[in-house]
Amino acid sequence: MPLIHEDEVEITAVRAQGAGGQNVNKVSTAIHLRFDIRASSLPEDIQARLLCLNDRRITANGVIVLKAQTHRSQDMNRSEALQRLQEMVDGVATVPPARKATKPTRASQRRRVEGKRQRSEVKALRGSVRD
Repeated sequence: MPLIHEDEVEITAVRAQGAGGQNVNKVSTAIHLRFDIRASSLPEDIQARLLCLNDRRITANGVIVLKAQTHRSQDMNRSEALQRLQEMVDGVATVPPARKATKPTRASQRRRVEGKRQRSEVKALRGSVRD
């Protein structure tokens, strides 16, 4: 698993949202983390898989933006944001297995056609009766 260098990550302390008493109004404990995928030292294949992720935390410019504010201390929020970023990278680090095309068996094709034929007969018998 490739490790992320901390000099490639831009970390900014901001004020946390929500309730928190007096502390929330005067201390910037939440962390905004920005990581530019294209400018990073990650291998090309991992960069490509990260950019292909359908994740709202990745901007159109290829920058991952994470916000951590669950803890009351700035250090804990910082480590949580870095850990979440590492988990994202680790998630795409393994190459997904190639898909193997398969064909339905001949017996399953017969069963499908037989079921269609039976349903067709049932529906044909639903028609109005003529003398």
